[in-house]
Amino acid sequence: MQKLILVIAVLVLSLSACYYDNEEELYPQAGSGGCDTATTTYAAVISKITATSCALSGCHQGTNASRTIGSFENHEEIKKYLDINKQRFIDAINHNAGAPTMPKGGSKLAPCDIKKIEKWINKGYLNN
Repeated sequence: MQKLILVIAVLVLSLSACYYDNEEELYPQAGSGGCDTATTTYAAVISKITATSCALSGCHQGTNASRTIGSFENHEEIKKYLDINKQRFIDAINHNAGAPTMPKGGSKLAPCDIKKIEKWINKGYLNN
């Protein structure tokens, strides 16, 4: 009888030890450092980042835009730039060696903002 109880106890314990947690399901943003890039759209996220860091900084707005690379005041202007300079833009916001740093004269964008921009660009930089 004791052997039967022991066998059942070992079986129950061994079966319960086989439970598998999927880290991505338990901690959906763990790999992104708490940065939610799943809902990144131009209208909700990217336009706000570019407005505060690019256009309103004075570099990519109005008359100053003609002296720089172009205006970042709307999706059409950003798309024109990215169609030609996508990698240069990514290098610039990451402050990679050999690239101009953006925002010019300012601090590097927050890592989460950079991730959001990169994800949006890699998905085709849609006007969504």
